[in-house]
Amino acid sequence: MSLLSICQWIQDTPIGTGLRESIWMFPIVESTHVLALSLSVGTLFWMDLRLTGTFMKKQPMSQVSRSVLPWTLIGFTIMTITGIFLFWCQAVKAYNSIFFKMKIAMLVLAAVNAIAYHSTIYLKMDEWDKAMPPPARARFAGWASIVLWIGIIICGRTMAYNF
Repeated sequence: MSLLSICQWIQDTPIGTGLRESIWMFPIVESTHVLALSLSVGTLFWMDLRLTGTFMKKQPMSQVSRSVLPWTLIGFTIMTITGIFLFWCQAVKAYNSIFFKMKIAMLVLAAVNAIAYHSTIYLKMDEWDKAMPPPARARFAGWASIVLWIGIIICGRTMAYNF
């Protein structure tokens, strides 16, 4: 069984067909996905811009993170669930889309960046919390996140106009 045939099976399930053919459900799921993306990535950018040392220079990173991270995670959870449903109803189109493949690759890189940041430099935040500029590894993680999420959003929007 090929990956394409698995995508065809996923797309042809009652949930995939129902979502794709519904007058209301697809627009609701897609709109929720975009709103959750705004919440997740919007708040993530606040943290990333603080990490890069270009924004909120007088705010300790721990305070920014504590204030913003819960909202980022809520938005990310909703965005992930709705993204799965969007894939579910158009899996074959996604499989055939170079923009989808690029988006997934960048999502994997963004996850690696987040895991690397949270398992290394984040654990030593008490040493650099108020430092300006933040350590090079923190700045790199912030810039990498910004660039990757801009790319993810561009690929996602491009997918929507090429399906």
